[in-house]
Amino acid sequence: MSFGSFSYPMPVNEPVLSYSPGSAEREALKRTLAELKSTEADIPMYIGGKEIRTNKKVAIHPPHEISHTLGHFHAGEEKHVHQAIEAALAAKESWSNMSWENRAGIFLKAADLLATKYRFHLNGTTMLGQSKNPFQAEIDSACELIDFLRFNVHFLSEIYKQQPISSPGIHNRMEWRALEGFVLAVTPFNFTAIGGNLPTSAAMCGNVVVWKPANTQIYSAQMFMRILREAGLPDGVINLVYVDGPTIGKVCFAHPLFAGVHFTGSTGVFNNMWETIGKNMGMYKSYPRIVGETGGKDFVLAHKSADVDVVVTALLRGAFEFQGQKCSAASRAYIPSNMAEEVKKKLIAGVKSFKMGSVENFSNFINAVIDEKSFDKIKFYITAARKDPKAEIIAGGKCDKTHGYFIQPTIIEAKTAKYTTMCEEIFGPVLTIYVYPANSFEKTLELVDTTSPYALTGSIISQDRAAIELATNKLRNAAGNFYINDKPTGAVVGQQPFGGARASGTNDKAGSMLNLYRWLSARTIKETFNPPYHYHYPFLNEE
Repeated sequence: MSFGSFSYPMPVNEPVLSYSPGSAEREALKRTLAELKSTEADIPMYIGGKEIRTNKKVAIHPPHEISHTLGHFHAGEEKHVHQAIEAALAAKESWSNMSWENRAGIFLKAADLLATKYRFHLNGTTMLGQSKNPFQAEIDSACELIDFLRFNVHFLSEIYKQQPISSPGIHNRMEWRALEGFVLAVTPFNFTAIGGNLPTSAAMCGNVVVWKPANTQIYSAQMFMRILREAGLPDGVINLVYVDGPTIGKVCFAHPLFAGVHFTGSTGVFNNMWETIGKNMGMYKSYPRIVGETGGKDFVLAHKSADVDVVVTALLRGAFEFQGQKCSAASRAYIPSNMAEEVKKKLIAGVKSFKMGSVENFSNFINAVIDEKSFDKIKFYITAARKDPKAEIIAGGKCDKTHGYFIQPTIIEAKTAKYTTMCEEIFGPVLTIYVYPANSFEKTLELVDTTSPYALTGSIISQDRAAIELATNKLRNAAGNFYINDKPTGAVVGQQPFGGARASGTNDKAGSMLNLYRWLSARTIKETFNPPYHYHYPFLNEE
């Protein structure tokens, strides 16, 4: 029961700590990294509030230091997915009926715990488990996840305020119900914030969740789960399981109370999910919500008026931060001929200046890619480009997995506009550039729009306002997040709601009201205070 209309004002974005030499946060983070490395974690699944351990223990190694063992997680199987669904459904009634102010309080407390007590532990587990440098971890596992929690509370409170009008003698109201059943959250390795947001955004709306993170993100996922439990999340509301994709799909997509999936990952996997759900429609109690953010082949288009240093900086940061393993990473660039040589010269110098190695050395800009499978895939593209007359590697290209999965940031110059690495998602530190005739800008806009099936992020760099307007219009459907004179990465919650269309997903914009609407089911209630007592209308009267 609610005894007031409670306000959750628009929050401010969490400040990003600098970790500069001599700073308190730098020393605290270094201590935390040493602490995390000094012990081997024993990581259970969390089902119905219970810690579930199995006989199948899987080791976790830092991608940049594969000889070290951070701990082991207890892998689950089909029965554990069934248990997670049962635990979720058992918790559903009490959770969905809990007053909004008490639900909100849990997630706001989690945000505060993350901002203070556990900031360095979540950043540390992200750095070690996913090979992120301190800045990349800070903007992800601290700031963005804190922002998701706080802003989503605000956005949901605004949704709850949205009510219909009423005419005299009638009162109308709108109930924003949770979905009927459970939600499956499937989260990727590359952002701890996505791993936290996908289950909590659905849960915040009163839903119960089965959460399957990528195996390569379990080290930080379990840390966030511990934070949620300390914040007071009731048992069974979010159930964290470690199983493979086919197993989670087999059980969840065949359950009559499957209510929706919140997904970030590959386009192929999402397409398979959609197909399976479609085939199973006859068994579901309700039409499931299907929300996904998938692949990208994100572009930077420079106009002949662009500032060379702005272009170079956007590419060095946009393509190579976190080893290019961002859905939004710049992976194809179109450079006008009037500045191509200068841009290439500065890009090559930039790549040569990068330091690469362990996350514990804070001077390293580049760390390792996530695992051996990813390493081998990226190396395949680099090796093919080295042998292909239609391409030239102008920077980087070295690959070494002796001690960790290290791939030197690589720049390929494509001799043809639709060379393989201009079209296909690689998901690693590989940037392909194509030099176009400086006076063929409008033709190149069409090329940008039609080269890739994806439409996630992209940017135009220009000092010519007419060119900016032309590109903004012509590329309207080429990117869900479009940037002007900036890199195509780094969307901030509350500032740039994130998501793309075409093969990049359903564009339901994480970090905005649009996403939360997908986890709500509206009910309109009309109450008539003075109901009619006869069917007769005035128009039926005789003349």
